[in-house]
Amino acid sequence: MICFIVTSSLVLVSIPVVHAEEELFVNRYELLNPPLPTANPDKIEVLELFWYGCPHCYAFQKYLTIWAKTRPDDVDFVHMPAIFNERWATAAQVFYAVESLGIGEKMHPAIFDAIHLHKRALTDEQSFMNFLVEQGVKAEDFTKAFHSFDVDSKTRRAKSMTTKYGIDGVPAIIVNGKYRLSTEKADGYENMLKIVDYLIAKERGLKIQKPVNAVATPTTH
Repeated sequence: MICFIVTSSLVLVSIPVVHAEEELFVNRYELLNPPLPTANPDKIEVLELFWYGCPHCYAFQKYLTIWAKTRPDDVDFVHMPAIFNERWATAAQVFYAVESLGIGEKMHPAIFDAIHLHKRALTDEQSFMNFLVEQGVKAEDFTKAFHSFDVDSKTRRAKSMTTKYGIDGVPAIIVNGKYRLSTEKADGYENMLKIVDYLIAKERGLKIQKPVNAVATPTTH
């Protein structure tokens, strides 16, 4: 007669670690404690915190845009406006308003260019609206979106998450709700994205460690 003793165990898939990278990057990012939830737990989330008025965020965009276009399929990339004061909150409302109008992808770089390349003083609702009208957006559509419940809710959440992420400046990146990066600590834009890729690989390795709850061990009597 053959009987089976059912035991609980964890089968770990061995993931090779590039020790040189680990040693190089270990002091270039910070751990969030506790980690924060992401929008889709099935994906690895990379979230950028920014402000339209920040020249460093503007400079970072050309690197970030190239990276985002070539990111792996298992990675979600998210923009989130950081909010430290009312001026930043207005810019955040603009971001979510144009997003709700379905023109976020087009207007996001255009707003950055307007402020930093063309030196437009976009600081309040009226100045942003004037600029967007020039881009073909109807004033009434923008006003309705800007003051909508959905945009207000997203702006409030962005303000709350700015605090929870513990950032003290922008640009900043949060990887999978666990790791916080700044350009200063990462030592530049390109290094920052190299560290992002390293942390993505690290998280991917953790995701493929699969528990096996019932492993049968045969015994004989």
